Amino acid sequence: MSAVYARRRTRTALATAAVTLATATTLFGGTPAHAAPPAPVSAATARTYLGELTVKAEGSADGYSRDKFPHWSTQSGACNTREVVLKRDGTGVEQDGSCAATSGTWKSPYDGGSWTAASDVDIDHVVPLSEAWKSGANSWTTAQREGFANDLTRPQLIAVTDNVNQAKGDKDPAKWLPPTTSYHCYYARMWVDVKHHYKLSLNTEEKSALSSILNGC
Repeated sequence: MSAVYARRRTRTALATAAVTLATATTLFGGTPAHAAPPAPVSAATARTYLGELTVKAEGSADGYSRDKFPHWSTQSGACNTREVVLKRDGTGVEQDGSCAATSGTWKSPYDGGSWTAASDVDIDHVVPLSEAWKSGANSWTTAQREGFANDLTRPQLIAVTDNVNQAKGDKDPAKWLPPTTSYHCYYARMWVDVKHHYKLSLNTEEKSALSSILNGC
């Protein structure tokens, strides 16, 4: 092999390696366009889970109070659950000494809104606290309800546009779905994943709506 040919092969190999490294950095090491909570189960698994959930009329809201679901508990140091989710779901998030988000960008998957002030962002409980109460959480201990309200290991908490979250309120998927229709499948998978894990019931209309969505995923 001539020295010139060898040098050409070396340069080609180095160029290829550089492209490969750049691609890998973009795919695996770069800043994601949108961070997210833990991924829910697949649509197929969600359909199976849906068939395993207890179907019955929604319970009473009597006795319900958000105070019975202690939330935004301390997670580490000065950081509470809300601040952890803001950091996780945002990009370029900066926090002060008390862990409060002082800057960053948040893109709400519910409506596609993009925000640069944490005050414009709510942390939604995918399965609302009131919905959980009426689906079985009324019989839980306070410690169990606190775990549910601060669950970072399942797709139960997500940063979204504040007024969209307020429009959702405590509605189930038969009464409310995210404005972004392409997110409905993912949202249904999240909902069923959480309800199945916590053995919460669902009513007939709720199951019908979820079944329709999941069958189209």
